Amino acid sequence: MEIDGIIITRHRHAGCIAGALCPDNLSGMHTTACGDEVRTAVTSKKLRSLIASVDDYLMNCAIAEDLCRYTSD
Repeated sequence: MEIDGIIITRHRHAGCIAGALCPDNLSGMHTTACGDEVRTAVTSKKLRSLIASVDDYLMNCAIAEDLCRYTSD
């Protein structure tokens, strides 16, 4: 079984945030910026792994948002 999904978040500085998140992507993740959205496709064969990856991603996203806001304003 393979689990696929897309996380879409909106940000004022989407390009900055996507750039900050990309280095932390695991092999089953791909992050891009499109307009004011950051889109991350995630794929995993194990639900627990997917949940852990999404949890880490959301924490990293919050940190990236703070950093990009402070450096861009």
